[in-house]
Amino acid sequence: MRIALALIFMLTCVTARAASIEMLKGLLQQTTSGKARFAQIVVDKNLKELQKATGTMQFVRPGLFRWQYDKPYEQTIVGDGAKLWIYDKDLNQVTVRKLDKALGGSPAALLAGSNEIDKLYTLTNLGPQEGLDWLEAVPKSKDNTFERIRLGFSQAGLEAMELRDQFAQTTVIKFAGVERNPKIAPEVFRFTPPKGADVITD
Repeated sequence: MRIALALIFMLTCVTARAASIEMLKGLLQQTTSGKARFAQIVVDKNLKELQKATGTMQFVRPGLFRWQYDKPYEQTIVGDGAKLWIYDKDLNQVTVRKLDKALGGSPAALLAGSNEIDKLYTLTNLGPQEGLDWLEAVPKSKDNTFERIRLGFSQAGLEAMELRDQFAQTTVIKFAGVERNPKIAPEVFRFTPPKGADVITD
């Protein structure tokens, strides 16, 4: 679920002080939907690039999101409010999970759950670093893919996200064309497995 946290933080037009905990909570309460393009890279502990991908994302709170990878492979991740669908086009395989169990205390829970993020994360203001104002979120649950998540803000809004996992790998996501509170058609968050696809229920 590396990418799911991004669905929460597609927020625009905040000041360089936006990484404050109070501002973050306020923005979460005021943002009901969002869409953007994204570029994602994964690096190891020595900063060697392991993976690179691009795509688009859309979400409507609570619990609806669609994350579409376009390059270098095609993969679709859809949360329809009850189930999480992961479709790998190359494998022609669909994995289905209950949304609450799939998200748990993961970053995506910030999207699918309530605004009470203090129950899931310990939030810390890190202050200015390398031209951005940073906020760190550390999961309170040990059963989590990520050890910590950092969000970097500029005057234009969210500039970068860094998600460090338990294997010392870091996923860096950058956004473009961010739209806050757009109208998104309900069918965007519906998924029907393609004919002939293997469907695995987890």
